[in-house]
Amino acid sequence: MIYIRPIPVPDIAKPKTALPLAGGWCHFTHVEVLERGQPAKVMPASDFSAADLATLTAPRPDFAGLAMNQPRIMGIVNVTPDSFSDGGLFYRPEAALMGARQMAATADILDIGGESTRPGAAEVAIADEISRTAPVIAAMRAAGIARPISIDTRKADVAQAALGAGAGIVNDVTALTFDPTMAGLVAKTSAPVILMHSIANPQTMQNDPRYDDVLLDVYDALATRMAEAQAAGIARPNIAIDPGIGFGKTLAHNLTLLARLSLFHGLGVPVLLGASRKRFIGTLSGEEDAARRMPGSLAVALAGVAQGMQMIRVHDVAETRAALSLWQAATKGTSE
Repeated sequence: MIYIRPIPVPDIAKPKTALPLAGGWCHFTHVEVLERGQPAKVMPASDFSAADLATLTAPRPDFAGLAMNQPRIMGIVNVTPDSFSDGGLFYRPEAALMGARQMAATADILDIGGESTRPGAAEVAIADEISRTAPVIAAMRAAGIARPISIDTRKADVAQAALGAGAGIVNDVTALTFDPTMAGLVAKTSAPVILMHSIANPQTMQNDPRYDDVLLDVYDALATRMAEAQAAGIARPNIAIDPGIGFGKTLAHNLTLLARLSLFHGLGVPVLLGASRKRFIGTLSGEEDAARRMPGSLAVALAGVAQGMQMIRVHDVAETRAALSLWQAATKGTSE
């Protein structure tokens, strides 16, 4: 099988022959051709037919009512006592609501989670996860927060309660594999869903993860999960994917994925990058305290935007918005 990865070029430097990447802000003139067991080859995009490149160039449909022709920021609100970077910060409902209010000023989406999925984390009982998340989501809606809200869960009962409280997106770190009833719920409710790649579970996912070719293995796994989601009745325009940085990946695996994120546009749906404050950022920057990894998180977020990632999941929403605004102005050569 041949895989075609578009090589993005800055907007200000694009030649007239450049093709739009996923109908968004990036363009490309060349592609990297990948094949298992073979060296990569860089070729002009003009060597391929329009049909060959259609999935890479076509605009992405709106996701949860948001146009995907510009990068969207997803703010993280962890209603947990033990998340790896902000455990306890938003655990009290009033603190979660206050944090959501602040993020809503600059975020496009708010992602609410009631179970830590950090390496080694234990599973949270369904009732506890519901009690942490659904009331906060209901309070957000009652407070007039109109931003799209996603529920970060792998459990159908939690997702159902959250959707009933006002959430509109399901963000499943197991790509609908943990709970056999999750796919049916998502199909029945027509909720947009984010399918993330992971292996094993949070307790064991970092126990010597191995791949034949991490980039192509993750791509193929997500393609399979997309096909199974559609077979379960989930409409393709309601699907986004996430390569799962840090979930069952070593430092080398993460860096390989980040260097070639644009490959995932070949799946034809919006792509979310969630790397904020993760361990590999601390390893590379020498920062053990996850809460102090904002500079590295900004760097990785902008690297993802430069490869056309439509959604960026972050803890530091206002700072990411400012960095993104500066990046866009610098790459376009204008503040407009």
